Amino acid sequence: MNVFVALHTLVVIAITLRILLRDNLSPPARLAWFVVLMVLPFAGTAVYFLFGETVIGRKAKAEQTAIFDHIHKDAAPLMGDVRDVERLIDPLYQPVFQYAGSINGFYPVAGNTAELMADAQTTRTRMIADIDAATDYVNVLYYIWLDDETGTDVAQALMRAAKRGVICRAMADGMGSRRLIRSALWQQMREAGVHMAVALPFKNPFRTLLTSRIDLRNHRKITVIDGKITYCGSRNSADPEFRIKARYAPWVDIMVRFQGPVVAQNQLLFSSDWMRATGEKLDPLAVPAAPFQGGFPAQAMGDGPTERNGATPQLFAAAIGSARSHITLSTPYFVPDANVLDALCAAAHRGLAVALIFPKVNDSWVVAAASRSYYRKLLEAGCVIHEFTEGLLHAKTLTIDGRISMIGSSNLDLRSFDLNYENNILLHDVALTGDIRTRQEDYIARSDTVTLDDVAKWPFHRIIWNNVIATIGPVL
Repeated sequence: MNVFVALHTLVVIAITLRILLRDNLSPPARLAWFVVLMVLPFAGTAVYFLFGETVIGRKAKAEQTAIFDHIHKDAAPLMGDVRDVERLIDPLYQPVFQYAGSINGFYPVAGNTAELMADAQTTRTRMIADIDAATDYVNVLYYIWLDDETGTDVAQALMRAAKRGVICRAMADGMGSRRLIRSALWQQMREAGVHMAVALPFKNPFRTLLTSRIDLRNHRKITVIDGKITYCGSRNSADPEFRIKARYAPWVDIMVRFQGPVVAQNQLLFSSDWMRATGEKLDPLAVPAAPFQGGFPAQAMGDGPTERNGATPQLFAAAIGSARSHITLSTPYFVPDANVLDALCAAAHRGLAVALIFPKVNDSWVVAAASRSYYRKLLEAGCVIHEFTEGLLHAKTLTIDGRISMIGSSNLDLRSFDLNYENNILLHDVALTGDIRTRQEDYIARSDTVTLDDVAKWPFHRIIWNNVIATIGPVL
C-alpha cells in the first residue's frame, strides 16, 4: 500500500508539473485541473491522462500542414485574397473577415447567393433533388449520420448518383456515426460505388488513448454538389426526431443552401478532411461557379485541433466586438471562454441590444448547469436571455447589426473551441442576414425570457451546483 501511495503521489506531482509547464493552458483551465486533482486525487489522475490535453501528435500536424500546402499550391485562386477584404467588406467589419481568413487561408469571395431552408423537410427534399441532378460529383461529410428516414434518403440518393457515373464521396465521424458505419446501409453504399471514409475512426481505442484523445471529433456538416451548390448549417444527416436522443426532440436546426464561389471553399475544406482520412490526394475538384451579379461576399472557415489554439473563440469575440447596434446569437451549448463572455458583456455595457437564445432543456446536464452559471453576469451587463421551449434548439447562428452573419457547426463551448473540427460560413449580406434574423425572432417567440428576478429566485443548492460545474468546466 505504501508503495502504491508513493507511486500515486509521484504521478500527481508529475501531472501538476506538466500542467504548470503548459504555456497554452488558460489560468481557469489550469486551476480547474488543480481542483480535480485535489478533490479526486486517484480518479483525477486517470481523467487527466484521458482528457487533459489536446494531443494529436506531430505526425497529424505535419499531415495537416502538408494537406493545406497542397491546397494552397493547387487551388489558391479559389481561396480568395486578403486584399479583397478591403474591396468587398464594410470597414466596420473588415477585422472580422481578416481574422477569419487568418485561420486557414479562406478570404471573402464575391457573387454568392443563398436560400435559408424553411425546415427539416424542405432541407431534405432540396438536398435529395440536388444530388439527383448532380452530373459530376457529390461530397458529403456528417458528424452524425443515422439510418433513419433522412439518413437513408441521403444514402439512397448517393447510391443512385454513383450508379449513373457521378463520383460520390461520403464521410462520417467515427464516433458520432458509429452505428451507421457498422450498418448494412454503409456497406450498401460501398457496394453501389460510393467512395467511403471514416473521419477519426474509433477502431483502436487503446492506441488512441496512448497517442491522442478519444473525444477529438469531426463535427463538420458539409455537402457539396458539382462545385455549384453547398449546404451549411447545424443539421446532421438525421431526422428532427433524432431517435438516439428522442426525449429531447424535436431538434431544431438551421441550414442554408449556397451557390457561387464560396462553394469552392467549402469543397476545399471537405478535401482537406478527405485527404486526412484516406491519404488520397485530391486535385481541386471545385471549379469556382461564375459569380452572381449582385451577389454577396462570403468565406468559409474551418477550425480544429490542427489549427492554432483559440482561433474560434477569438473569431466570435472579434465579431461581437465589431457590432454597432445589435447582436443575436443562438447555440445549444454555451460554455464560453473569457474572451467571448467578456465581449458579450462589453457589447451590452456599451448599449447594444444583445439577445442570447439557448434551449430550456439541454441534452447535456453538464452544459446546462455550466451555462446558467453565467446568466447573472450576462443579465447584469444588459444581455437578454431566452430559453427555447419547443425542443432542443440546435441552431448555431450569429447575426451582427442586420448585416453580418455566421452560420455553421460551431457551438460556443470548449469542445468546439478546442477539440472538434468545425466548419462555418461568414457572410456580409443584408437580405440573408434579415432572413436569419427572422428565424432567430421565431426562436425567441417560442422561448421563455429569463430575468434577473428569475435568477435571484434560484435556490442556493442550484446556484452552488451551477458554479461547481462551471469551475471545472474547462476540463469537461
